[in-house]
Amino acid sequence: MSLIVVGTMAFDALETPFGKVDRIIGGSATYVAWSASNFTQPIKQVSIIGGDFPQEEILRLQHRGVQFEGVEVVKDGKSFFWSGRYHMDMNTRDTLVTDLNVLSQFNPKLPASYQDCEFLMLGNLVPAVQISVINQLKKRPKLIVMDTMNFWMETALDELKQAIGMVDVLLVNDSEARQLSGEYSLVKAAAKIQAMGPQFLIIKKGEHGALLFHGREVFFAPALPLDDVYDPTGAGDTFAGGFIGHLASSKDISFENMKTAIIVGSAMASFCVEKFGPLRLQEISREDIETRIGQFVDLVNFEINLV
Repeated sequence: MSLIVVGTMAFDALETPFGKVDRIIGGSATYVAWSASNFTQPIKQVSIIGGDFPQEEILRLQHRGVQFEGVEVVKDGKSFFWSGRYHMDMNTRDTLVTDLNVLSQFNPKLPASYQDCEFLMLGNLVPAVQISVINQLKKRPKLIVMDTMNFWMETALDELKQAIGMVDVLLVNDSEARQLSGEYSLVKAAAKIQAMGPQFLIIKKGEHGALLFHGREVFFAPALPLDDVYDPTGAGDTFAGGFIGHLASSKDISFENMKTAIIVGSAMASFCVEKFGPLRLQEISREDIETRIGQFVDLVNFEINLV
């Protein structure tokens, strides 16, 4: 049950109240792949990198079942680079540097071997690229999941709405949901966004968990309280990887199974923030994941006996 992941593979420089790294591997497709590969393989990566992207990082991902036929390598180019500084609350950050580099010429062409995919994860990219990838598939996947952000709402709203109308699941955070819908109530916002096309909407609320909407049905997954939070940079992409990885593995895209997928995604995101970059994701075991998911279950499982 193959999964296509479309997104960035990049370098990040990060500063948080708990540490600093000058140059570490990042990018939405990188985090999604590391997370999803715990549940499903192969993962058919679609991205663009420069000749500076470390070969050892590519080999690590290939060892996890990530295929690179759809990754364009510009040997004399530089990979996308982003630098940011987080505030003490870890929910707000300042972008210090954004160098698109080879990403500015990203025009993905899907290899013939990618045409059998049944699950498609579109990372946060310019909507025109997301639309192009969907249109290149000769057969519609069983499920298309898409992430986006407020920047595209401000600069490419018409194309964004077109892309939203082509997908099954949309991921946004709470402020983006309000901006896209023009509604403060997240319930009303969800209804308006679902009317744009997607059957399912996930609203991420950072350290306060995530909401899953399907029609009038709503499910809430909490975030796990953690002792150490060092870097939230890739948490949303890691969440998305766990979410779609579980769905691709189980082959079940019902609302009930998406509830489980939300918990799996939340568990994976909780690992991501414990170290800088994808370092924590590279060292966890299946047993670690099962234990962490069990902690989520314990967090919300209770009985009430009214007398």
